[in-house]
Amino acid sequence: MIIDAHTHIYPDLIAGQTIRGMEKIIYNSQGFHAQAASSGKATDLTKSCEESGIDLAIVCPVATNTRQPAKLNKIGREMNEHTDETRLFSFGAIHPDNEDYKEIIDEIVAADMKGIKIHPDYQKTEFDDEKYIRIMDYAAEKDLVIVTHAGEDIGLPDKVHCTPDMILNVWKHIQPEKLVLAHMAGWKLWDEVEEKIVGMPVYMDSAICMNKTTPIHLEQEQFARIVKNHGADKVLFGTDSPWYDQEIALKDLRESGLTSEELELVLGENAKRLLNI
Repeated sequence: MIIDAHTHIYPDLIAGQTIRGMEKIIYNSQGFHAQAASSGKATDLTKSCEESGIDLAIVCPVATNTRQPAKLNKIGREMNEHTDETRLFSFGAIHPDNEDYKEIIDEIVAADMKGIKIHPDYQKTEFDDEKYIRIMDYAAEKDLVIVTHAGEDIGLPDKVHCTPDMILNVWKHIQPEKLVLAHMAGWKLWDEVEEKIVGMPVYMDSAICMNKTTPIHLEQEQFARIVKNHGADKVLFGTDSPWYDQEIALKDLRESGLTSEELELVLGENAKRLLNI
């Protein structure tokens, strides 16, 4: 079973506008064109999964204000009723400023959404802020997977809200068993990740990291070294679709130098264990 542990979709009515806007933001902030691999619509993600042989894609919704979790989680619950047909499964959304975070998490648990996604850059909150710590502590108590963006955001490079040092600071207070650090624990900060995070009892996902269509990417040699030193049993395959073509991402992963046993873990076995499926 192949599981893409990190994807995004956008509402049909605004998907095109959203993609074009993000491409423009990336160009203005990074100076290069980053072209999405698909429209960002749910139907296109399903089609991509079918064509590339991916059995399940985890959708990671990001709430940018305190009002959005209710709407996003309703959409996610409805989406999950059709996973068998669409191959899409949504995690829950939450914002660090939600004072009713326990109620939101309880609803996510009751809906069996299995995890939450937080994004320190888009939510303008440092990862080691008490508001995140309390959310992650309660989510871990409820046995939820916690996925966080880590490292620089390609469209918001001015300030990094989740650095390796912040991760270490959080670890002094709580140690969530199902914490997933996206983008191999720190997009663009991989040397520091090797120094400070590799070997910790945390998960990483490979979302967009080896995407050669952008000048900023993790070289396959360093990727393989991180996986082997961190432990292949703690790494998840992810694409950040629509920002990394799923078929190409699978090809890049398979050519990275991992053994067949390591690939089996990364491609699906680890995610199956995390999701209890």
